[in-house]
Amino acid sequence: MSREFIQTVGIPTIQVLIAVMVVPLGIAYLQLVERKVLGFMQVRLAPRRVGWHGLLQPIADALKLIIKEDVIPAKADRFLFTLAPILTVMPALAALAVIPIAGRPFILFGYEIRPWISDINVGLLYLLAISSLGIYGIILGGWASNSKYSMLGALRSSAQMISYEVPLGFALIGAMMLSGSASMVQIVEAQRTAGWWYVAPQFLGFFCYLISAIAETNRVPFDLPEAEAELVAGFHTEYSGMKFALFFLAEYTNMIVVSSIVTTLFFGGWLRPFPNVESIAWLENGWLVVGPLVAGLFAGWLLDQKMGTGLRLMFAGGVLGTVLGVALAATDVGGWASAQVPTLSGAFWFFLKVSFFLFLYIWLRGTYPRYRYDQLMSLGWKWLIPLSILNVVGTGLAVLVVS
Repeated sequence: MSREFIQTVGIPTIQVLIAVMVVPLGIAYLQLVERKVLGFMQVRLAPRRVGWHGLLQPIADALKLIIKEDVIPAKADRFLFTLAPILTVMPALAALAVIPIAGRPFILFGYEIRPWISDINVGLLYLLAISSLGIYGIILGGWASNSKYSMLGALRSSAQMISYEVPLGFALIGAMMLSGSASMVQIVEAQRTAGWWYVAPQFLGFFCYLISAIAETNRVPFDLPEAEAELVAGFHTEYSGMKFALFFLAEYTNMIVVSSIVTTLFFGGWLRPFPNVESIAWLENGWLVVGPLVAGLFAGWLLDQKMGTGLRLMFAGGVLGTVLGVALAATDVGGWASAQVPTLSGAFWFFLKVSFFLFLYIWLRGTYPRYRYDQLMSLGWKWLIPLSILNVVGTGLAVLVVS
């Protein structure tokens, strides 16, 4: 086996396999985090019986779905009923191929490992194209179920996703115009050259994309396709077992993809804040600050659990951890802050930003009620589409004037 074959085919194949195996496990625990956060927001207990504080709950849920009886309605189209969840999850996983998690490759066993699966010059267009295919699985699932509730959910979903794809696409054009490229890696490098994240000049585009993406992923407050008060469970009412799990996997994978796109296009991807300002270069290894912060929060939380003091000690531990982390990073104790580990540092900043937007999804779910269907359509067609087009025109004029 030639070295070139291993570099061009073998390593990307291994990266794909790692992504396919790691992402479902991460989603299982993301769902646990969501239940924990919602429990905290709603002042109730979250899962805490399976394992220490419920840490094995995702494993129990996965086993339950695997061994649960796979029921297919008597008059359903069996082939399309089975195909629908596969068509939904495959585009979601395929979108991960062009998302870079860091900027610099590293060497492992003599081979160059790039922190992305593929960097194509039309990466952004690929993401828009592949993500739009997920709607076919939802439509087929609703139609093949031979259920009125499922069909209504599928019709709602098709109208919603098609409507919000228009402002979603327009919202991303501004960042592409500023960078002069559709490559995800080059868009981040353009932000490094500019010295700032594109959220500043493209705030209107960021706002339109974020709202449209939440609607595209069918999440609260735009979860009309699976409105349980009206449609039982919407397009996946008749699904159970692993077929339901595939729909579930697709939804949360799309959340990760959306958060990754926002991070890459508007928040500098793997770049630290103000990447060209040398006076804060110690932020490059930001895990030096976040590590003590998380440790302080966790220690304070444990003490709060034992002493029944609410969350006072947790917040105090967070403050002390932050002060300690900033002190360690600013004084460069042991040379950790100035250590040159660009792949690790880039991956840290990327996942920190993605985690924030995933938390935002959860926050919205615990805060806002569901929109009415007419309000959903009105927001998309009367507000977001005109604003996103205005952003494209304004960006084009600004680029023309500057050039």
